[in-house]
Amino acid sequence: MNFNISNTTKVYIAGCGGMLGDAVYELFNSKAIVKATDINLTEEWLEYADVSNYNEIRKSIVDFNPDLIINLAALTDLEYCEKNQEQTWLYNALGPENIGLIANQLDVPLVYISTAGIVDGQQDVYNDFDKPNPLSIYAKAKYHGELFTQSHVNKYYVFRAGWMMGGGPLKDKKFINKIYKQIKSGKKELFVVDDKLGTPTYTKSFASGIFHVVQSGLYGVYNQVCNGDCSRYDVAKEFVKLLGLEGDIRVSKVDSDHFKSEYFAPRPFSEKLTNLKLNTRGLNVMPDWKEALEDYSKQFVKDLAN
Repeated sequence: MNFNISNTTKVYIAGCGGMLGDAVYELFNSKAIVKATDINLTEEWLEYADVSNYNEIRKSIVDFNPDLIINLAALTDLEYCEKNQEQTWLYNALGPENIGLIANQLDVPLVYISTAGIVDGQQDVYNDFDKPNPLSIYAKAKYHGELFTQSHVNKYYVFRAGWMMGGGPLKDKKFINKIYKQIKSGKKELFVVDDKLGTPTYTKSFASGIFHVVQSGLYGVYNQVCNGDCSRYDVAKEFVKLLGLEGDIRVSKVDSDHFKSEYFAPRPFSEKLTNLKLNTRGLNVMPDWKEALEDYSKQFVKDLAN
């Protein structure tokens, strides 16, 4: 059954303060009535609500009486999660349980964001049906959220993202901004691993994908990543080129051991996903990763010029 989003549709977005939240809020707020919440009130359009507190998040959602719930709330720093395991289970596992139960009570569809990080990297590439085997605490808790959603929520969409890029210099907590901060600090050589493979995922395209798929009424689990795959080294090389700094900055290959004290959480060798279901159902709106990075890098080019 199709679900049409219009300017009278009410969409509740939990955990909307991060890099993905920016893109999802911007798109959905232009098409529907949105209530966006988070525990970190980084924007004037955010209200406070904690997904790990059942009574609090239930009141926040029920008072709004949404037609659709999108849960973006999660701790995403893998090292932080390894060090703060109880907190990780509360936000990445109990939070999705709480929101799933509330979605059922209101009989509305729920969107849950999962991650390519739930695979173990034993195979080169994973489609929507390949069996996950999470390695880190972050991934184990996120996978619990996915499994709970699949088995206990009546109307759900699970979207698995890859290497997330978005939010710009202010909000991007991931790889692109880590590289950019090194460039901004004056580094002339970047050391980047070439033994980790994956599929970049642009937040703006990901938000468009959610908007597109939820209106199809085709519930289920979807890999949703940019087309094409690469190593971290490939991404860094492309980013430096797009910034116009190819002649000034050297990108040097290293293996993961180079960063083992800094990035100690277990990570799969390959977390490459393919959008098998989206492609087959004609629902894939994701661009090639290089095209996405080209669009995204414009924000950093602008920042460098200031």
